[in-house]
Amino acid sequence: MTTTATATPVSRELEDLIRAHMPLVGHLVREMLGRLPSHVQRDDLTSAGLAALVTAAKSFDAERGIPFARFASTRIRGALLDELRGQDWASRSVRQRARQADTARQQLIATLGRTPTPAELASAMGVGVHEIEAVEEDVQRAVVLSLQGFTAGAAEEMVTERTLGPEEMLLHRERIGYLHDAIEALPDRLRLVVQRYFLREQPMAEIAEELNVTESRVSQLRAEALALLKDGINTQLDPELVAHNDRPEGCVARRRAAYYAQVAGRGSLTSRLAATNANGMPVAVRVAA
Repeated sequence: MTTTATATPVSRELEDLIRAHMPLVGHLVREMLGRLPSHVQRDDLTSAGLAALVTAAKSFDAERGIPFARFASTRIRGALLDELRGQDWASRSVRQRARQADTARQQLIATLGRTPTPAELASAMGVGVHEIEAVEEDVQRAVVLSLQGFTAGAAEEMVTERTLGPEEMLLHRERIGYLHDAIEALPDRLRLVVQRYFLREQPMAEIAEELNVTESRVSQLRAEALALLKDGINTQLDPELVAHNDRPEGCVARRRAAYYAQVAGRGSLTSRLAATNANGMPVAVRVAA
């Protein structure tokens, strides 16, 4: 009991620091994607950036006098470049199978009103479950990108550091506030997966055991949560980036609309900006007595 009491404040402080700076990862990923071919996978870069953010938060020493945002930015940029360097060309067959699987998955979501299981997806495509898993592994390992055509130093030049202007800083702070609201508005299981996987960096196996599901199911929940978070924030700030649903009256569309409404109604501009100071740094969360 004593150990838990002394460890909780540190864990909570670390979690708040990571949560407050998650939009920084999105900002750096968007900045990099603007200089890359359109087929580069955003999710791979985001995962690498979030992992670097967690590592930076754990090693950050405030006594050095360096703002955490600057400290983390350097490490996130390095992780994004490492991710690009480590990616290989995906074969045409891998890309084609991935597109087929994604199309079948979206059709099943519209029909079933939920994310299909690997067995259901395999049945719809007329293949074995092992083949579906193999496609997902191939896609994760081989993103369509090669840095062989870049000249020396070109990779580092893709991500440049610059100071945010007043309007960009305001938008940055508002996004952080919306991220807080979007995470809190997630359904319980999705929120738990986001908090455990990204903020506490728990292994997928531990999360699966806690939820009494398979690791594959946790991966599905993680993808579903990230998609909701992205669209939940974009609905408020960049509506044109939200994917249009072919069945607006379907149950999936209704659930998403309800989630978007919760994100919008959880706070005001004032409360969202209150999550950070004028420099975009996180403000300590006040815990009710």
